[in-house]
Amino acid sequence: MTPSELLIEAFSRVPATVERAVSGLSEDQLAARPAAGANTLAWLAWHIARGQDAQIADLAGTEQVWTADGWVERFGLPFPAEALGYGMSRDDVGRVRASADLLVDYLRAVHDRTVAYVGTLEPADFDPVVDDAWDPPVTRGARLVSILDDCTQHAGQAGYVRGLLFFTR
Repeated sequence: MTPSELLIEAFSRVPATVERAVSGLSEDQLAARPAAGANTLAWLAWHIARGQDAQIADLAGTEQVWTADGWVERFGLPFPAEALGYGMSRDDVGRVRASADLLVDYLRAVHDRTVAYVGTLEPADFDPVVDDAWDPPVTRGARLVSILDDCTQHAGQAGYVRGLLFFTR
């Protein structure tokens, strides 16, 4: 298995995990919080896709799926197009409202772009530094692992939030 194939396999688990977390829930249920100030399922699913979208587009040198394919308009959120969810207030988290289908469809579109990009990479492509603002500098491979780690952590949180909200009562 090549490094690209390994990453594609790992990234390919994220959409299914998120879909299980949001499937069958209404917009109101997706906007519910397990505790005051906690992240909602809608925000978690949206943030997973937005973060992955922005970072993969940066690595690939392409426009984000969010803007290139009209997802920003489909969601109609009250934020600037460049919003990703990082540093949002608890009120802003609550403003992320969308259907489960819309959330999953956007994540799958981002996933398709991720797979297409990662599939072009040869083993030597993982070594170049893509961000020298850190010590040590960040290579393309390390950035891809970081993106994947963020996605899997938030996907796990989404499953946990669903369980807290709908299976513990």
